[in-house]
Amino acid sequence: MAKIKVQGRDITIILVENTDYISLTDMLKAKDGDFFISDWLRNRNTVEYLGIWESIYNPNFNYGEFAVIKSQAGLNNYKLSVKEWVEKTNAIGLKATSGRYGGTYAHPDIAFEFGMWISAEFKIYLVKEFQRLKAEETSKQQIEWNLQRTISKINYKIHTDSIKHNLIPKSITQQQATLVYASEADLLNIAIFGITAKDWKQNNASKEGNIRDYATIEQLVVLSNMESINALLIAQTIPAHERLLQLNKVAITQMKSLIENQSIKKLK
Repeated sequence: MAKIKVQGRDITIILVENTDYISLTDMLKAKDGDFFISDWLRNRNTVEYLGIWESIYNPNFNYGEFAVIKSQAGLNNYKLSVKEWVEKTNAIGLKATSGRYGGTYAHPDIAFEFGMWISAEFKIYLVKEFQRLKAEETSKQQIEWNLQRTISKINYKIHTDSIKHNLIPKSITQQQATLVYASEADLLNIAIFGITAKDWKQNNASKEGNIRDYATIEQLVVLSNMESINALLIAQTIPAHERLLQLNKVAITQMKSLIENQSIKKLK
């Protein structure tokens, strides 16, 4: 919820499904004399405008009910509330709410149109203040985004040495390479993570998922590359323990390169 001040009056704006809605109830207080939202809604020009707006933005708009309402609009005995309009036509441009911020709210397009019924001057100031609010929100989001980026860069710098130490796979010895692993997937896991999926799960029983779900961007890139390389080595009928040694060397080389890669840094 936000508020803007238009000609000395507070106008409430609420967010509904990521869309702004402006309080017509608050706007109505600026109107001289007795005037009700239902008076505006019974006007034929208003109904036609609302119908056109809904036809553009609302795929579930009930055109049948709209036609009935349009045929009656403007008659002396014709009355229609916002709640009835919404229920009969499935309209989304107007909303009647209850509770702390209860009242009638409208999409900005419709609220600006309603502003003309208050006065032309009121509409101009309403549009101006609403635009100012959105500009402030955009500026705030930009500042927050820049702050997050700055913090991210600082954190990256702080952890660079730790990353280099912990991410680069350890060299596998000939003896380790001769061990038989359950699958080709585990062969790759050993080459880059230094541990099998089963052993990782035993060491991280409280975590959901598997070892690859917790891999870094760099590790996933190297893993993808090694899958292709391993396929070629298999085609050459190279034994598993020899492939493991080669893949381990590839993982170490590629990880060192990726850690210093500027494009990868930008993804963090």
